[in-house]
Amino acid sequence: MDEATALKNCGYIMGVSLAEGCYGKVKSAYSNQYKAHVAVKIIDKKKADNNYLEKFLPREMEILALVNHKNIVKTYEIFESSDEKIYIIMELAVNGNLLQYLKSRGSLPEDRSQKMFRQLAMAMKYCHDINIVHRDLKCENVLLDINYNIKLSDFGFSKQCAYDEDGSILLSKTFCGSVAYTAPEVLEGIPYDPKVSDIWSMGVVLFVMVCDHWPYDDSNIQQMVSTQKMHTVDFRSKCVTSECKDLIIHILHPNVLKRLTIEKILAHTWMQSTNSESTHRKKAAECFQTVHQQEEQPNGSKLQNKGNNKTEAKSKATQCKNESKPDKEKWQGRKKAQSPNPITKGIKKGLKRD
Repeated sequence: MDEATALKNCGYIMGVSLAEGCYGKVKSAYSNQYKAHVAVKIIDKKKADNNYLEKFLPREMEILALVNHKNIVKTYEIFESSDEKIYIIMELAVNGNLLQYLKSRGSLPEDRSQKMFRQLAMAMKYCHDINIVHRDLKCENVLLDINYNIKLSDFGFSKQCAYDEDGSILLSKTFCGSVAYTAPEVLEGIPYDPKVSDIWSMGVVLFVMVCDHWPYDDSNIQQMVSTQKMHTVDFRSKCVTSECKDLIIHILHPNVLKRLTIEKILAHTWMQSTNSESTHRKKAAECFQTVHQQEEQPNGSKLQNKGNNKTEAKSKATQCKNESKPDKEKWQGRKKAQSPNPITKGIKKGLKRD
């Protein structure tokens, strides 16, 4: 059964391609019953290796069933066709991802960056509060809805945290994510707290939003780690307020014990409600004081897609091969679509575990 037919049998008209990955693709679709556009992630199990099928896919399915937050992409339905393809029906973020947005606009005003970063921080706090770590936070996985609100997506690297008998989080030992967003302790192969490494990635996202370039050059990973550990953050000629710089510097702290927690990020001065006009005046004054010391930069965004530069140039299954396997439980949906089914809030009740 081809993909268009499988979707049609469930009440969806397949649209255009939105993205493509190792084991699948994302397409747009239209629901006849609910008169709404959705995104469809299609995973071809025949193309996936066993490690992905036994570890990453069950994790992702389980986490999608758990998360429910206004700043996380909603999952409406999951089903499997007779030709071993899994269809994940999700909320469609019509304004693309954050990296695309920044490439078209350049750096964002701080008041807008603050609003969007607060939404991202709240989504991450929600995940961490229920012991879910993302492990692949990057601009490409931060989507934008019709009102340009943040929608966190792609839980393919995510997992639920485990704790020892004393209640301490078990440290991770694997390399997950994209190099440009990865904390130094992860790149060095040091056992790390995945919640703390998520926070580093948040700092990179904020830096890119306000500066329109990357905080570190990832073309030489060894040199990049050395720069990270020196706690050097190069804002170049971008005019960023002192409060925003202070927040970024304390998020991108190489010492995990000194790196800000999400609670402290949300309580930071820059994160509080600000008057747009006064913030603009303050930023303009600070820029006037320093602009004569800075080199003039050409117009246009300097951002390049860093999402494909993984910490290891291998599949997700290979990248995280050292991690302990989860329970053998596997999600299984409908084997064959027969008629249109209503979209329900959350995961479709028909899903079962073997």
